[in-house]
Amino acid sequence: MTRRTGARVVADMLDGYGVTHLFLVPAILRRTLAELERHHPHIERVVTHGEKAAAYMADGYARVSGRPGVAAAQVVGALNLAAGLREPFLAGSPVIALTGGRSPATKFRHVYQEIDDLPAFDPVTKLNATIDHADRFPDMLRHAFRVATTGAPGPVHLQIQGNEGQLDTEATDAEPVVEPDFARVPPIRPAPEDERVSAVLALLAAAERPVIVAGGGVRSSGAGPELVALAEALRIPVATSANGKDTIPGTHPLSAGVAGTYSRECANQVVARADLVCFVGTSTGSMTTHFWAVPPVGTAAIQIDIEPAHLGRNYPLRASLAADAKAALARMLALAPHHRQPDRAAWLAEVDALRAAWRARYREVLTSDAVPIRPERIAGELTAGLPGDAVLVVDTGHAGMWMAQFHDVTTPQQSYLRSAGHLGWAFCAGVGAKSAAPDRPVVVFTGDAGLYYHLGEIETAVRRKVGLVTVVNNNHGGNQSKRGFDRAYGGQGTEQSRELWTYRDVDFARVAEEMGALGIRVDRPGELAPALDRALSAGRPAVVDVHTDIEVVAPLPVS
Repeated sequence: MTRRTGARVVADMLDGYGVTHLFLVPAILRRTLAELERHHPHIERVVTHGEKAAAYMADGYARVSGRPGVAAAQVVGALNLAAGLREPFLAGSPVIALTGGRSPATKFRHVYQEIDDLPAFDPVTKLNATIDHADRFPDMLRHAFRVATTGAPGPVHLQIQGNEGQLDTEATDAEPVVEPDFARVPPIRPAPEDERVSAVLALLAAAERPVIVAGGGVRSSGAGPELVALAEALRIPVATSANGKDTIPGTHPLSAGVAGTYSRECANQVVARADLVCFVGTSTGSMTTHFWAVPPVGTAAIQIDIEPAHLGRNYPLRASLAADAKAALARMLALAPHHRQPDRAAWLAEVDALRAAWRARYREVLTSDAVPIRPERIAGELTAGLPGDAVLVVDTGHAGMWMAQFHDVTTPQQSYLRSAGHLGWAFCAGVGAKSAAPDRPVVVFTGDAGLYYHLGEIETAVRRKVGLVTVVNNNHGGNQSKRGFDRAYGGQGTEQSRELWTYRDVDFARVAEEMGALGIRVDRPGELAPALDRALSAGRPAVVDVHTDIEVVAPLPVS
């Protein structure tokens, strides 16, 4: 039997699972990093300026590649890494976090930097466990990949003994065993029973105004083609959650848009008018349903989800399928010819009218030549200017509202990644996405408030030669808060109240240039398209700093 260090086991297993990048703040697993350099130099070690940034990069990597992203930090930074795991936990993204942990020899002796941070990972992981003996590296790493990828994907945390995970220096007889099936999402596709599929199809056939609401589970299952084919076969319109926006192109005749709180109003109107809603791969949370008002509770509903616990949680169901989205939609498509569909011409005409009315209402702002620039114009330019295989990574807050409402995915090959609620996520996630897909154009859309969170990671992108493009809606403020503060001040904000949501007017193009990136400042709408083209062809990190109107706020959702 061959003796090897725990570090060699970890390095070999990361390679065996197809990991290509490790995002970390040192010092953690130093011996493992050395083993990666010696034996698996193709695995890139991306050193970040913050633990949260490392988690977000691993998240973006996972969402684009379908493989678990790996992030690591020493014990003093573990709580920062836990904070970063909130995002992939809420979004259902497979991230494996490795941190240092306390040593039994020094526990409770006031060791430098010692805090029992293991409990902090419980709320933001599917598995939170420790490795306290080098022999346990193989089975615990296998378990981590298995848990992260099965069912609804999500983060896993392994705390490795030693403040820097020094357990990896110890010798072990354990073999680095890999289970390739669990190297990507989804490793297992539970299929529905035909009897239950037929019950779902019968309900859809009996409905006059059905709608499908597709969520992130459709995206992680890779079920977009099956979703579109089924919608076309049954002649049913499709709305999506923000997390499922790229499961059907926004330009498709059956696409109603993003529903919920960060939504396109015609999508909410379609879902609210439906007499049967078929939820697929969505946990029917508050953002997708605008706090359960779209559709109102009591609307006839069907739900398809890989997690049985999600079924019927927020809406009483007429039928359900506990199954992988791709497997379920494919089986529905196969059995659909046995269920005659009614004439839905009137319903589809109504949907078309709602879509057309929305486009007519906002055509002027989408093409506006106003200075300062309107954010809707940025969304329109991104719809028109992104390559057919681009990845668009979008922050939360106003950035998420502008893109959900006014941007369209135009091809099935484009990807749309959005924050599940953490401002500042997008830039770091974009670095991870571009690391996972170096041959695809990756564009980040954020505001100045979002970019400030992890501004230093521009240096990381430059140092690692990660050629993503970042478009900044720079209105020198967090003006999503404008309405709320105006209300708090009796309906009209004061000069002092504006101090609570405004900043200095900073030129991020100059900041980017100082860090070694390409910086392009845009002050007029006509400059947007050439700036985007220049940034996409730059071959290095680029920041397109678009100076916009601070008084323009996104339309409120309808219900």
